[in-house]
Amino acid sequence: MSESLYDSKGLPAVNGGADLHTHTTASDGMESPASNVRLAKQAGLEAIAITDHDTVAGLKEAREEAEKLSIELVPGVEISTVEEGIDIHVLGYFIDEHDPKFLERLKGLRNTRDIRNQMLVEKLTALGIPLTMDEVVGELDRSLAEGETVGRPHIADALVRRGAAKNMKDAFDRYLGKDGAAYVNPPRIRPLDAAAWIREAGGAVVLAHPGLYGSDELVERIVAEIKPDGIEVWHSDHGEADAARYYALAERLAVLMTAGSDFHGARQGDVFHGALGSRRINMHVVERLKHIASHRGC
Repeated sequence: MSESLYDSKGLPAVNGGADLHTHTTASDGMESPASNVRLAKQAGLEAIAITDHDTVAGLKEAREEAEKLSIELVPGVEISTVEEGIDIHVLGYFIDEHDPKFLERLKGLRNTRDIRNQMLVEKLTALGIPLTMDEVVGELDRSLAEGETVGRPHIADALVRRGAAKNMKDAFDRYLGKDGAAYVNPPRIRPLDAAAWIREAGGAVVLAHPGLYGSDELVERIVAEIKPDGIEVWHSDHGEADAARYYALAERLAVLMTAGSDFHGARQGDVFHGALGSRRINMHVVERLKHIASHRGC
């Protein structure tokens, strides 16, 4: 991998660059797609990716705002998968968001997410915290649009509102995270399937936040199988040691290194994962992802 694409921290040496991992109200973010784009412009970014969970419903609104503000929109998605019982997320960039087969596949994933959510609230109720999905959705103070989805952060928010958790982190640590009392993980597709779907939709494949999976041995097996175009080296939940390990892994595999804040907005006064623009990558990487996708779509 050419060193010229990155500085010592993987960030642009000057103001600019791209945040390649953000979420909106189309999935479990707090800000609208247009708001994410405005925040990106305020942060001095040259490009922003919208990578909502298992949906591309926010891309149209984001693109319209990006055109107004002269900032590049990177159309993306974050696909939920499971490998060896661990939630693994695979990012797709410059996918064909209008591909009927891809959209149908994403719809199936959202149905699985709905089942997971229902299982979660049932376990919480059994633990003495009565909660329904109707209540969770009702507390959004808006109707869900076509293709939008509800995630664990929405349920965590409901737990904090009820005093069952101190904050978002506490809600995940005690109830919703992989070691939480209410954690459930229904059958999902494997990372290999997600990578194939992204490629069939003409997109570039990046393994999201490998430092969150708890096993570099598992990460090695996944990347060997899915052969991603890139690895998310710089993420809000990666420490310096994590970034160094995944920098070395990406370099060894000769794949792109990406960066993303995983911005979800602020809940209960806490910014979930990281502030938009707090992790950014050189625009050369965006061009490389675009080049990979353009050739895949041929």
